[in-house]
Amino acid sequence: MPNKVTYSIIGFCLLCFGAFSQNSKESDSLKVDTDLLVVVDSVKREPINILAPSKAAFYSAVLPGLGQAYNKKYWKIPIVYAALGTGIYFYVTNDREYNRYRDAYKRRLAGFTDDEFVGVSNDGLINAQQTLKRRKELSLLITIGLYALNIIDANVDAHLLQYNVDENLAVRPHIRYNEMENTSDLGLTLNFKF
Repeated sequence: MPNKVTYSIIGFCLLCFGAFSQNSKESDSLKVDTDLLVVVDSVKREPINILAPSKAAFYSAVLPGLGQAYNKKYWKIPIVYAALGTGIYFYVTNDREYNRYRDAYKRRLAGFTDDEFVGVSNDGLINAQQTLKRRKELSLLITIGLYALNIIDANVDAHLLQYNVDENLAVRPHIRYNEMENTSDLGLTLNFKF
């Protein structure tokens, strides 16, 4: 009789251990190291490339829009060139007008009175030169600012491309029905999955 009980207990234990063991084909998403009792997530993540933001910024500094192409944000390239082109256009236009008024003023100082600004006084030419010089300098500063903004955009975008947004870390709103008080509870759930 003791042999039947002993064999029954051993058989039951083997059946239980066999039922709880996992086949390697069933656990494709998780691997369990039984020696350390640590669950290792088998989701393959690309390693963070810490030089990617500096590469994108360097490429945008060398050729505007190249950093955006490096980040695969091709739709930003026309915006970069439109912004820089607009700044350069206003700089060239104001510089051309400034040179026209300056040349006319120099001709008047040399004694000629046959310039294109016949009805404008010398003080009017000086005021126009000062205004156009301010506009020209402002256009140059705005263009340099847009060039710097192009570099900063490429750098920040490269940083954000590496931002981890997987399901292992999540903050989610939740609504739960409270049966005791017959009300709904609102809140945020912070999930950490290791």
